[in-house]
Amino acid sequence: MKILVTGGSGFIGTNFIKYWLDKYREDVVVNVDKMTYAAVETNHIDTALQYPDRYFFEKADICDYDVMSDIVRKYDIETIVNFAAESHNSYAIINPTVFYQTNLMGAQTLLELTRRGCIKRLHHISTCEVYGSLELDSDDKFQEDSPLFPNTPYNSAKACADLAVRAYIKTYDVPVTLSNCANNYGPYQFVEKMIPLFVTNMVSGKPLTLYKESQNRREWLHVKDHCRAIDDILHKGCLGRTYNIGSGCEKSIEDIADYILAYFGRGDSEKVYIPDRPSHDKRYLLDSTRIRKELGWEPEINFEEGLKETIEWYINNEKWWRPLLERRVVDETKWK
Repeated sequence: MKILVTGGSGFIGTNFIKYWLDKYREDVVVNVDKMTYAAVETNHIDTALQYPDRYFFEKADICDYDVMSDIVRKYDIETIVNFAAESHNSYAIINPTVFYQTNLMGAQTLLELTRRGCIKRLHHISTCEVYGSLELDSDDKFQEDSPLFPNTPYNSAKACADLAVRAYIKTYDVPVTLSNCANNYGPYQFVEKMIPLFVTNMVSGKPLTLYKESQNRREWLHVKDHCRAIDDILHKGCLGRTYNIGSGCEKSIEDIADYILAYFGRGDSEKVYIPDRPSHDKRYLLDSTRIRKELGWEPEINFEEGLKETIEWYINNEKWWRPLLERRVVDETKWK
């Protein structure tokens, strides 16, 4: 297979490309990335050195139909997996326009390539956050047919793309699948995100900054389990369907802070509480029954073990993340 991965120099895209090249030794992967602030150049350089004959990189904007069409023809691409997205909720509050441009119009460009028969298959990656927020004491879970009720510019931009995917499926019967995933963690995640932020702060001798509503919960999934789920959808998923990808493992901001503090032998005095950002959702939890029953997928990585491995990856890869600290674009301590 010749597969094109958009956003392949970011967190999940990098992990997916490495996963795919390791597993499918005859496949060719092309990484298309615009290389915005959260993309890391060394990610694709290292992959190119490891797989010189099966991995190729193209710096491009997925919103540019002509450029994307040329790349698809150049490499004779069969399948596109779309990870490309602006994904930082806090940055979206400051600069929402770029989120709608990339997350919606970029997805629509890829849908057009699919509609016009340029590729055989598109898989679009979305998020649990498009469904909105659950109450902390609720027994509810988001299902694939739950209403989309986003609360932030990032979430709504992703929801717009989900709706575009559904519209293209219904109107044009395009060969597309869509997945909504729980919060991912693991190696290569940009240092603005909570887990790498906490770990790098500990390594740097800094305190942990927690939002005031520190009991807000998220469902956590290791990025490698996410990669396996996408693999199953591409090979066994039903065209036109949406699949929720969740672990069922919920942890609060406070839970994760406590675990990381304990790992480093530090205590509660290292916590600093800051105002919540606007529209801070309380809780996300997905019902992933469909992908488990239909495709036989199950998460394999225990959260505590996966988090320990993630902490140790950042400890052992300071040369990777230290230069990225100056690229963070939001000061989380200044919300009003």
